[in-house]
Amino acid sequence: MPSSRKFFHARHPSNIITRKSLALVLFLLIGFAALLFFSIVVFRQDITTGVYHKPLSVSVVWDQSGGGGLVSGGLQKRHKVMGFVGIQTGFASVGRRRALRKTWFPSDHQRLQRLEESTGLAFRFIIGKTHDRSKMAALRKEVEEYDDFVILDINEAYSKLPYKTLAFFKAAYALFDSDFYVKADDDIYLRPDRLSLLLAKERRHTQTYIGCMKKGPVFTDPKLKWHEPLGYMLGKEYFLHAYGPIYALSADVVASLVALRNNSFRMFSNEDVTIGAWMLAMNVTHENNRQLCQPECTATSIAVWDIPKCSGYCYIILAIYKYINLFM
Repeated sequence: MPSSRKFFHARHPSNIITRKSLALVLFLLIGFAALLFFSIVVFRQDITTGVYHKPLSVSVVWDQSGGGGLVSGGLQKRHKVMGFVGIQTGFASVGRRRALRKTWFPSDHQRLQRLEESTGLAFRFIIGKTHDRSKMAALRKEVEEYDDFVILDINEAYSKLPYKTLAFFKAAYALFDSDFYVKADDDIYLRPDRLSLLLAKERRHTQTYIGCMKKGPVFTDPKLKWHEPLGYMLGKEYFLHAYGPIYALSADVVASLVALRNNSFRMFSNEDVTIGAWMLAMNVTHENNRQLCQPECTATSIAVWDIPKCSGYCYIILAIYKYINLFM
């Protein structure tokens, strides 16, 4: 007898398709979530380069007991460099900063870091604060754009330059573990590569004061620009001290300044005289270097400005632009 016909009932494919579809959807969802997370991380880093950069600008608040500077937001590890260069600037110096950023001072975060890597020097603009809200708002915008400031918790005023200078050295010491701390003005032309070579020289003394040294008459006439109200303490001629546009103090010297209370310093009217007076009280070596005060850019000049007519360039914005072609 012929066998009965066998019927083979294939299982409905819908169950298999459903499982595969669910697996595929789940896989796509996981992939999309991973891609979204990665995109958020990149976006929160650097939009233009895709590389995260730790902010370079910082605001410093002060220990009211007279101690050193404290970084707002808590303590942080001191950044190790060979030299820290603080470019002293003010609220009326937007044009000067713009001119410097088009020449020797890097205009963006990456180039600022590359300059530090190639020279061992960290550079920041140093500025105080003001009660003028519009000026502070403009400063915050500039900080956000360039990220190259240290903001001191001190009133920004020309008459308070000695106090700002002390605040600068205290803040610099709190932020940077440096062999030298350089104070420079925003109205000079500087060669960072040559400054690096100068600071890298071997020295027998750990307490060093480097600058373009000078002496000169004490101005007691109130009508003169560099009038010194405490001139009667100084006599007719100033002691040996560095010109104000640029000078450097070794780490040991700055450490001594940081250790002293603010009100233990005598402040003269002129910042360079004030620093020079403090150096007389310390066992420092005065290192005179005329390449820090050259009137023309030469093969060996480190800092260029209109010596002796002005303390810096008389017309910095016009003068500095002649160097732009060197950086194009």
